Amino acid sequence: MLDQRAQTLLKTLIERYIADGQPVGSRTLSRYSGLDLSPATIRNAMADLEALGFVASPHTSAGRVPTPRAYRLFVDTMLTVSPLGDAVHQLASQVQTRLQPAGPQQLVASAAEVLSNLSQFAGVVLTPRRSQIFRQIEFLRLSEKRVLLIIVTPDGDVQNRIILTEKDHSPAQLVEAANYLNAHFGGQSFDEVRASLRGELDALRSDMSALMQAAVQAGSDAMADTSRESLLISGERNLLGVEDLSSNMARLRKLFDVFESKTGLLQLLDVSSRAQGVQIFIGGESSLVPIEEMTVITAPYEVDGEVVGTLGVIGPTRMAYERVIPIVDITAKLLSSALSQH
Repeated sequence: MLDQRAQTLLKTLIERYIADGQPVGSRTLSRYSGLDLSPATIRNAMADLEALGFVASPHTSAGRVPTPRAYRLFVDTMLTVSPLGDAVHQLASQVQTRLQPAGPQQLVASAAEVLSNLSQFAGVVLTPRRSQIFRQIEFLRLSEKRVLLIIVTPDGDVQNRIILTEKDHSPAQLVEAANYLNAHFGGQSFDEVRASLRGELDALRSDMSALMQAAVQAGSDAMADTSRESLLISGERNLLGVEDLSSNMARLRKLFDVFESKTGLLQLLDVSSRAQGVQIFIGGESSLVPIEEMTVITAPYEVDGEVVGTLGVIGPTRMAYERVIPIVDITAKLLSSALSQH
């Protein structure tokens, strides 16, 4: 659609606008584009780009600013993000240092902070759905007719629930019941255990049968509470310092509505989990981003080759994409590696 000259001028305009935050005039384009063009020629080219919807003219300035359509063309065809080089190796080292060895939940929470700290915008992570399967359970007698159920999932997550029993159980009886469930049902979900137990409960003593039924119900409830996806956001306050997002009160309200309701972000991150690699959602161009001045850069992360969640950076449309894209990409890859090792 655009000839080489128009592409060069548009790329220069976007880069200068990202760097300075001011509408870009023909004199600036002449200085930075490397093209030997008269101001009149540049003005004509700008008028053509405006007619095509790539640039707009603010009322207060003779310069132009890029539109969402221009940013989309820029990130899809003009942007060069080097996969190698000292800067990227240094970035990978920074991310790895901040994702210190920890449990899966701490790793995911750390990833949101890493994205926020390195980008200076907001970091967001859609957490994996927790496993409904238990690896092991234990019973601990708290008092007469009160038993603590301890559930350990295959990824090492621990859930506790208190069970009120019809009769008092001795520590030996509780160990016997736990050993029976672990030996026969470890590695299954509580729903599968419930179905299997129906045929076996008659063969068990009635006191053990009641305890196991209560344990299966409590375990099922505990796993249901934690199986839902949740959203971790870090660094929302960073966006208060971004003039493009905070200078307009109506826009600021809309921004914090995005964080408060979370529904739109969940939908966006869910969509990006079904795509490969880094995805860029630009406000005004993507219906999933409700603010024209906002961009979300995302990437899925995996455990043992299977996508389990998505992470990303929320920032202004006027951002240094060549710096933020590697932050998202490298964090996703290193988080995937760290989670797979667990």
